[in-house]
Amino acid sequence: MTFFATASARTPRLGTWIKLATVESVDIMADAGFDFVVIDLEHSPIDLTLAARMISAASAYGVDPLVRVPDHQAGTIQRVLDAGARGILAPRVDSVTDAERVVAATRFPPLGQRGAGGTSRAGRWGLMSRDEYVRVGNEDVVCVPQLESPAAIDAAAGILAVPGVDAVFLGAGDLSLALGVRMNDPVVKESLDRARAAAAAAGKPCGAACVDASSAVGTAALGHQFLIMGNDATMLARTAHSMTRAFREQMGATS
Repeated sequence: MTFFATASARTPRLGTWIKLATVESVDIMADAGFDFVVIDLEHSPIDLTLAARMISAASAYGVDPLVRVPDHQAGTIQRVLDAGARGILAPRVDSVTDAERVVAATRFPPLGQRGAGGTSRAGRWGLMSRDEYVRVGNEDVVCVPQLESPAAIDAAAGILAVPGVDAVFLGAGDLSLALGVRMNDPVVKESLDRARAAAAAAGKPCGAACVDASSAVGTAALGHQFLIMGNDATMLARTAHSMTRAFREQMGATS
């Protein structure tokens, strides 16, 4: 699986969420040096048409475009992959059955049930041979379930054992909500530790989100092979607030 080929606990792959409905966000994050972007169809107004343009832009920059799909619907997953996504993050994968459903939508027969769409971008508009199109879809496209509930943590070993699951992503925010505690509660840490241990035992990469460089370094130290640091919307908001605050403070100091 070439997406994770250069990843390790010492040098995890670094990505960021794309939530703003503008292709320029992908341009900016690619220029900033991220290894991949995750186009978020679950928690943003981005639609499939715009997602396809973002996938194309990221690919042109040599940045891997992943897409977080909004659900487990095979039709949505297929269209995202036909648009050329490098892989998907699937939210709320709580069981082995959920994982099998997502994998089936991601892989071609006999490994899954994805339909052939070789005239799409994923098939180079019909110029890629059928054999190569199927090989890329079954070998190079990544399928990453999100573990973000107590049930998912309990089922982590089984989910990771499903053929076609390439890695898992730990959703601490939703997990803490489901547990009814804050993210820094010891029960959240214990749950995440169990999921990381399951991933390590399965020999599969494990990823997590972080808010800034300092938290990313700390998260990497836990053994993650890929990190999603920040998002375009919050980066813009923080910079805007910081600049206006600094201006008013400096003006006040000179008056």
